[in-house]
Formats: sequence, C-alpha cells, structure tokens
Amino acid sequence: MTSVALVTALVGIAATAVIYGTDVFCALVLRPAAGGATDAAVADLLGRVHHYGDRRLPVPGIAATLAAAVAAIASGTTISRAGALLALLALLTWLVIYLRVSAPINKRLRAAAAAGVVPADTRTLQTRWDSVIWPRAALQALALTGLLLTALTCQ
Repeated sequence: MTSVALVTALVGIAATAVIYGTDVFCALVLRPAAGGATDAAVADLLGRVHHYGDRRLPVPGIAATLAAAVAAIASGTTISRAGALLALLALLTWLVIYLRVSAPINKRLRAAAAAGVVPADTRTLQTRWDSVIWPRAALQALALTGLLLTALTCQ
C-alpha cells in the first residue's frame, strides 16, 4: 500500500502545483495588473481568462483531491496519513472558497466578455475576487506541504 500512497502523493503534488502556480500568479501578477486596468479591459480579458481556466483547471483540481484522498487511505504511517489528510482538508476548503466566491464572479465576467459588455460593478467583482486569491494560494501551499510530507514519509 505504501507504493500506492507514494504514487498518488506524487500525482497529487503535480496536480496541486498547477493550481498553486495559477493562484500565485494571479495573486502576484494578475491582481495588481487588473487593479490598474480599465473596467472594460478587466471585464473582457479576465472574462476570457476565466472562460479557459474554468474549463481546463478542474482536471488537475479533481486529480489533486482524489490523489490526496487515496494517499490518505493507502498511507502506511501516521505521519504520511496526516499529511494526506491535511492536503485533502486544504483542497476541500479551497474548493468551498472557489465555489462560493470565485466561481460566481468568474461566471459573470465570462458572460460579460462573451456578450461584449462591461458590468457596472466590474471593479466590485474584481475586488471581491482579489480578496480570496491569497487565501486560495495559501491553501494550495498547505496542500502541497501535506502531499510532500506524505511522499517523504509513506515508506
């Protein structure tokens, strides 16, 4: 079972790293860039970014979550199981934040970009989205840490 835990932890690390990198990029680059852009630019560009992100990023997100769950079940030591459970909890918490805050905003901006309109509350939407990007990145870092702990201690 420990080889299953190791392989799934490694898969989880790779998948989590995709989302972690995306969230850190958004926090460090996209958020301040959007802050200095016009509402029309924010609505159009970020609506298009979310169009692709919301369709493509669930694959690594689901893979990471499933990998953490399998690693938790397959882990042979208390420490490796705790790391996988920490990762799973962080990923599920991230998902709650995404579904409650980010996804509805993404949907509005996607629709606006597709229709070629600028929502009157674009700045408010972006400010709300910005307010959860650092916590999302921190949760992904915590998930990576848990999965790394699992990979290093499962044998």
